[in-house]
Formats: sequence, structure tokens, C-alpha cells
Amino acid sequence: MKTSDFYYDLPKELIAQSPAECRSASRLLVYNRATKSIEDKVFSDIMDYLNPGDVLVRNTTRVIPARLYGTRPETGGKMEFLLLRRIDEKHWECLVKPGRRAKVGLTFKISDELSATVTEMREDGNRIIRLNYDGIFEEILDQLGEMPLPPYITHKLKDKNRYQTVYAKNEGSAAAPTAGLHFTKELLEKVKEKGVNIAHVTLHVGLGTFRPVKVDDVESHHMHSEFYIVEEDQAKLINDTKKAGKRVIAVGTTSCRTLESATGEDGILKSGSGWTEIFIYPGYHFKMIDALITNFHLPESTLVMLVSALAGKENIMHAYETAVQEKYRFFSFGDAMIII
Repeated sequence: MKTSDFYYDLPKELIAQSPAECRSASRLLVYNRATKSIEDKVFSDIMDYLNPGDVLVRNTTRVIPARLYGTRPETGGKMEFLLLRRIDEKHWECLVKPGRRAKVGLTFKISDELSATVTEMREDGNRIIRLNYDGIFEEILDQLGEMPLPPYITHKLKDKNRYQTVYAKNEGSAAAPTAGLHFTKELLEKVKEKGVNIAHVTLHVGLGTFRPVKVDDVESHHMHSEFYIVEEDQAKLINDTKKAGKRVIAVGTTSCRTLESATGEDGILKSGSGWTEIFIYPGYHFKMIDALITNFHLPESTLVMLVSALAGKENIMHAYETAVQEKYRFFSFGDAMIII
């Protein structure tokens, strides 16, 4: 299986640069696996595809304003830090730009109250930095940090909260679980009123989400590692839904990857936490999810491969071609798709 098998042509103007004015007013492409049919809807129509007794599983991670800008006092050299993973109270793994300037031992001033010292260089080029500050780091970061928008979004985000889901809670992501951006609190209330259960998991999304697959052979690709949590009561709710013959519907590929990582070969979802490097591509047997709400993903990305594993590569490529023809908006701030 070749990476090029998952390429499709996307006009640049279809890459959404800003979120829809109303979250649930985005468009919704409905793909039915049984009939191989496609419907063109609005996201609030999602209600028509959820049944009483189903469970909607969402990722409650919260994006941190992880992009910081520093200056080397001695030379005035600029440095950009993108926080990826907290190692302990003051040490973080991060991406740096330009990398050649981020030498071990150098300290960069970010503000009067915050500086960053490079303590280690990783094999993959990432750096470990020590953040030097007094006070509460989260408050300092909230004041100084910028939202780490994907590289294909070139417009500045006016409202930081539009890159958060309305149910975001557990801080730790370097990117948003974007399928969830379409839900409003009002829509979620309607979901509950219909008798659909709502469960949650946490997966802290890493920047590996945006890294292209650089190998020709799909099976040679190594997935990045991400931290997840499945709480005991949530595992019970999801397992009980499955036992009752109802559907488990993942909101986003991050919820999907968490559920599939934490489900054993016996089909039972285990509570707990850990790191997952699960790579889902065609040929994968889904153990837990029955349907998926997702956005439209980059050509040749691991996420296009994941949705192709669920719906079939040819079917997904046809759905994406249809979305291009119908001028759907693509990627993080774009429109949505439900695979049922």
C-alpha cells in the first residue's frame, strides 16, 4: 500500500482559514457505508443520524496556547518555541525554529517573567527546555502564549476559544480535536434529549497530527506518541452501550484512536491511561467504534488513511472528490463528515 494511493487534488481556496460564524452551521457530508450513498446536510442535521441508546464519545482535551517567542539577550536572535509535552513542572519537549540557533545551554528571554533554557537536543530534532519563572505557569502561559494553529492556516485567530471545543476541560493538547468544534452546548442538549448518551475520553493531541507521511510504503510509517485517559465510569457506559447492541460513535479521529487503543481483542474497553502510537490504515479491524464524525483531512495523511480503513479507500476518495466539487471547506476550521 503506497502513500500516494491516498493523494487527492485540493484547490488552495477550499482550505478554511477561519471558523464558521456559528459552529453548528458548518456543512455535513453524510457517507452511508451500507448503501455507499452521500448526502449533503448542515451539521445541526447530525441529530437525524443519532439513535436513542447510542453513545457519542468526545475528546475533552483542551489546547494550551503553546507557541512562545523568545530572544537571545546577547545577540537579539529570535526563537520560536512550540510546547509539545510537559515532562515535569518546568521541563517541556518542544519544537524550535530556527533549530540551528537552539543550542544546548542557551537561554532565551520570552518576557520579564519568563525565559527558556535549552537543556537537551533529541534525535528527532526536538528540544527539551527548562522554563524559568516565578508564579503560576498556566497564568503566565495564558498571557504570553499563542494558539498553535496548523501551518496551513495563515490568518490570525480573533477569538482563542474558537480553537477549543465547548466541552474542552483537560489542558495538554498542541492541537484541537477539530471534529468537536462543530458542537454547540445547545446542540449537545438536543442530543441528550433524544436519548443519546454522551461519554468522554481524553487524548492530548500532538503536532505529529500535521506531519506528512514521508515514506512511500504506508506500513513503514512510525506514528507519533500521544497520551490518553479513559475513566472507569466512561468505560462502563461505552461497554454497556456495545453490549446492548447500540452504536459507539466517535467524535473525531482522536476519540477513535483512544477507543481503539484501549479496547482489547475481546472487544472490551479498558479504563486507565497510557501512551498510544496506534496507526490505523486499510486492513485494520475496528474493535469498538461503529460510526465516526470527522473533518476533511490532508492528502496522504495518516488521518485520511484512518477514515479509509473505516469506509474503504475508494469510497473515501470518491467522497472527498465530491466534497471538492461541491466546494466544502477543508481541514481544521472546515466542514464535517459523518461515516455511518
